[in-house]
Amino acid sequence: MTEKLSGHQIRQMFLDFFASKGHTIVPSSSLVPGDDPTLLFTNAGMVQFKDVFLGTDKRPYTRATTVQKCMRVSGKHNDLENVGPSPRHHTFFEMLGNFSFGDYFKREAIHWAYELLTKVYGLDPNRLYYTVHKDDDEAYRIWVEEVGVPAERVVRMGDKTNFWQMADVGPCGPTSEIHYDFYPERGQLKGEELAYHLDENPEDRFLELWNLVFMQFNQKPDGTREPLPRTGIDTGMGLERITMVLQGVDNSYDTDLFSPIMDRIQELAGHTDEERQANLVPYRVIADHGRAATFLIADGVVPGNEGRNYVVRMIIRRAARFGRKIGFDRPFLAKIADVVIREYSHVYPELERNREVIFDTLTREEERFAQTVDSGLAHLEHLLEELKAKGETVLPGEEAFRLYATYGLPMELTRDVAREHGLEVDEEGFRRAMEEHRIRSGKGKAMGPLGGEDVDVYREVLETLQAEGKLGPEGVVYDPYSDLEVEGPVLALLVNGQPVQEAEPGQEVEVILPKTSFYVEAGGQVSDTGLIYAAEGPEPWEIEVTDTRRPAAGVIVHVGRVRRGRPRVGDVAIARVDAQRRKDIMRNHTATHLLHWALQKVLGPHAKQAGSLVAPDYLRFDFNHPEPLTQEELRRIEAEVNRAILEDYPVRVVYKPFREAIAEGAMALFTEKYGDVVRTIQIGREEPFSYELCGGTHLARTGEIGVFLITYEGSVSANVRRIEAVTGRKAYELIRQRFDALEEAAHTLKTVPEAVPQRVRALVSEVDAARKEARRLREELARQAFEQKLAQPEMVAGVPVVTAYIHGADAETLRSLSDRFRSRYPAGVVVLAGDAGGRPVFIVGVGKPLVERGIKAGDLAKHVAEAVGGGGGGRPTLAQAGGKDVQRIPDALARVRPWLEQRLTA
Repeated sequence: MTEKLSGHQIRQMFLDFFASKGHTIVPSSSLVPGDDPTLLFTNAGMVQFKDVFLGTDKRPYTRATTVQKCMRVSGKHNDLENVGPSPRHHTFFEMLGNFSFGDYFKREAIHWAYELLTKVYGLDPNRLYYTVHKDDDEAYRIWVEEVGVPAERVVRMGDKTNFWQMADVGPCGPTSEIHYDFYPERGQLKGEELAYHLDENPEDRFLELWNLVFMQFNQKPDGTREPLPRTGIDTGMGLERITMVLQGVDNSYDTDLFSPIMDRIQELAGHTDEERQANLVPYRVIADHGRAATFLIADGVVPGNEGRNYVVRMIIRRAARFGRKIGFDRPFLAKIADVVIREYSHVYPELERNREVIFDTLTREEERFAQTVDSGLAHLEHLLEELKAKGETVLPGEEAFRLYATYGLPMELTRDVAREHGLEVDEEGFRRAMEEHRIRSGKGKAMGPLGGEDVDVYREVLETLQAEGKLGPEGVVYDPYSDLEVEGPVLALLVNGQPVQEAEPGQEVEVILPKTSFYVEAGGQVSDTGLIYAAEGPEPWEIEVTDTRRPAAGVIVHVGRVRRGRPRVGDVAIARVDAQRRKDIMRNHTATHLLHWALQKVLGPHAKQAGSLVAPDYLRFDFNHPEPLTQEELRRIEAEVNRAILEDYPVRVVYKPFREAIAEGAMALFTEKYGDVVRTIQIGREEPFSYELCGGTHLARTGEIGVFLITYEGSVSANVRRIEAVTGRKAYELIRQRFDALEEAAHTLKTVPEAVPQRVRALVSEVDAARKEARRLREELARQAFEQKLAQPEMVAGVPVVTAYIHGADAETLRSLSDRFRSRYPAGVVVLAGDAGGRPVFIVGVGKPLVERGIKAGDLAKHVAEAVGGGGGGRPTLAQAGGKDVQRIPDALARVRPWLEQRLTA
């Protein structure tokens, strides 16, 4: 091509090409996988379609194409270590992909891949090589006989390179890779030599451009594979890689996807071109990590100490540390993010919408890191020098964790510095230390794989019912938004996951009906409960529904217990949602939307939802915010929600295209998956002030909420806060409870409720005054008792010694008495004990002349406290100790004389 394509053109051309082949263009999902706890981040284009391939979800299309935001910083797909030294590795990247769900298969996938690369993008076919699985004769034949690729350019390889599986069991299949040759002038490679170079790439000659996955098998637990009833296609090509090839450069940082960012770094650093070239590693790290952090924060991930939050903190701090290496001594990443937003927001509008949040989060984290980085790096340098002096080469994992816990140095940053010294870090030891810390701190195990259920049984039931004409192509009709009661035949009953014709009283059972109005848990809202009972017939029966779930696409089961009778398949049943419970849930869900709006109004646009629970008895809302809320902020938020309730605003449900809703400013949650047409909830009269994508159940007007009360505010993790609140009936119960308590307090205090605070303050003042007087009297009594001891101290080896048990005395009283002793006997020893609060307390004083002879107050305090099951310490002249057993205070004081005699007469 005469004119180079831009990265943005290449992206759009890919989508346009597959749209012309009947594919639906599906927007990128969030970097945070929706409903998939097995992944930290979306790391491939197929992640948002995983449930479709597994059969637990269904889409209105069978062909899709995407440009997916991806992060690879954990697990087997972890490119972090290579970012900087490598010219082609990135943490964040864009994955171009096309997908088939039981539609086309190998022939179309191969033909279209070749057509796009050679005809649309204009790549030279003589620079392309291909791999197929050694047993995949079909793919080999298509490449060689149909496409016309020379046989010597197609290499058969084994499972390691050309077989893909989602997990140990489930969908899997052979793959075909397309590689690009940077240096064809070196001559064509053939046979085993070509296979070796394509696999190992020892001379950096080849670049894997595109991977075509042919999902055609289901792998069983015993390792055997059987054909899938519906095959699938999943392909992935990195935008950065194809852009590098099409723009004629050998590293992705020289493409126009990165050059504006690299230029901005150079401008900020004030470097010449030669200085930029000499600092390529810092430039690449800053460019890559700055871009990645910008996208992560836009998707709601904030810096923290665990999981995803740890990753964004780590990449920000790693970029900041490399920034320091090229002279940046102040926060600078917001300026890098500004370029990323400018270059990418026309494709990813969430960047522009979150501009201020991105800038603020980056700058806060850089400032936080700057507070400890110098001392942390200095300590690390000292540890590394000690290692080298001992001839050791690995920094222990416990030390690496201490550096993170104390100075905020992520392990990856510690590893960078260690390698600059030619050393390594015990990464496994670091992970062990972090896991032990998590368990000790009560946070349990880190995120790990979640066992899925076997959907085969439910799919088989669904297919049988569809074949019998009892269910349509979409399966069970799901409508939780209309009536709360539906009638229809019992289509299936399952006990212990297996179909049965009849269930017995007391059995746990799953019920499938042709239609349901029961809400299935999603978006933070809990499932409905209720009853299913016989609509007619001589034998009444009843099932109490405790849960509703969707185990496979098209299947909704009502989970419950048979309370009476024997339900049978074919019986006509009525399924009735618990209406009062549903109304309570609706109050809390609509109130949750109002709370989200109020938080952003009071705290700022950064206060975005980070999680929620909508239950019948309360609501819980997690949101991004770096510090505890003040009482004034909580009052303002609560007042804003209640004002919106009193205004009785209409709550409208509007269906519209996803992109249109987002463009209009609708808020979407990064943990949810959305289709092309979305359900939006708009609150307000003409222009909605609250506008969110939401599939939950809601009230018709805000006034139905009744009242909203915040009951709790606290921390969930770094930069994430939590509010809990009640509405409606629960709010009334709380108000009634508080009124009753207030009236009881007023009755007890013999005053009116309005005067209770003033009366309590007066009583507190009276109690404080009484306590002060009691203290004064105790001190006076203690002083009088002590004066007798003070007048006639015990002599130990010529040293005046006083030990005394002052009943009721606290540490402050004892310290005052010890000061009187020390002023009178500068070369003496005093040990005083008290028992205020029911626990032993000791004050030990030693004169300076005795300190010079080796008698130290701290040592004596520890010795004395051992007798009461405690410990202590302090300065050589004054120390304090405590313990548990008040009864043994006399035994403790009896230990003073022998201890002193041993040391004074030695």
